[in-house]
Amino acid sequence: MQSDELLSLISATAQGDKKAFAQLYEETSSKLFAISLKMLTNRAHAEEVLQDAFVKIWHNASEYNSSKGSVISWMISIVRYRCLDVLRYNKVRKEEILSNDESLNTISEEFIEVDYDSDTKLVNCIEELEVQQKQVIHLAYYRGLSHTELVNQTSIPLGTIKSWIRRGLQQLQRCLSL
Repeated sequence: MQSDELLSLISATAQGDKKAFAQLYEETSSKLFAISLKMLTNRAHAEEVLQDAFVKIWHNASEYNSSKGSVISWMISIVRYRCLDVLRYNKVRKEEILSNDESLNTISEEFIEVDYDSDTKLVNCIEELEVQQKQVIHLAYYRGLSHTELVNQTSIPLGTIKSWIRRGLQQLQRCLSL
């Protein structure tokens, strides 16, 4: 579904149009569920997050601001933040343990398989990042690890982790604004 169609649906949803909301759900729920399931690795939790996210979308549709991103990006962020809440609350993280032989020189295949279309600008911008930046951004934003957890998992100093994340996000921001 095109961005302008989703924009039309979210606008109608903001006006209380239940049919538009049902269509929005129909068009986006499978993608949002895939993201939720990938993050949580637990079907029951992923289903609960999806339900909570759509309740929030219904109630907050009028708060969507097109100048801050696409409708689907806004919806993904709602799902992502709800997943992170569940991960923190239930301690159900499925953390990747990097062995001593592994280093951040190899990006996990899981990161590359995030549920984005392969031709999107975001994926292209992510591909331009240094390998270390990709890895720590993936672990922090996709897997939901805190800076302390990144240090414990990777044995890399906190300052280095923060620098990689900051520089990586700055580079993504520059790339996406072009």
